[in-house]
Parts: sequence; structure tokens; C-alpha cells
Amino acid sequence: MSEPSTGHNSKEQLRSITERINRLEDEKKEASDAIRDICAEAKGNGLNPKAIRAVVRRQRQDAKALAEFEADVELYMSTLGMESL
Repeated sequence: MSEPSTGHNSKEQLRSITERINRLEDEKKEASDAIRDICAEAKGNGLNPKAIRAVVRRQRQDAKALAEFEADVELYMSTLGMESL
């Protein structure tokens, strides 16, 4: 494990970095809590939260990568004699 570099700024720099990371971790938890609340709302309205998360994941993926992935899934299912979705 490396020691922080010694210098007049190292303590302040380390404190600044750790404070920024802690602030981002707090924001990440708040966002996660908000997403969980939205999924609970969706479930309360009769929607499937797992399916919604899958849709969001696909929306965020690169279109080319998603198309390649889906082609692979289709190929593997066909190879195993399974019907496509």
C-alpha cells in the first residue's frame, strides 16, 4: 500500500478526495433509493419491475452491441432447439 506523498498539499488533497467520494456515495444511495421507490410504484400499478429494469438496461446499451447480443442469443437458442421469444 502506498503512503500519501508528503508535501504541503497532500493532507488537504487527500481530505478533498475522500470528501468528494463520500458525497458521491451519498448521491448514489439516494439515487438507488429513488429507483427502488419508482419500482415499488410500478409494482403497485400492476407492472413488472424486473421487466422494466430489463427495458431500461437495453435502452442504455449501445444499439450495435445489443443487436449483436440478441443475434447470439437467437443463434444459441436455435442451436439448442428452443423457440425464439
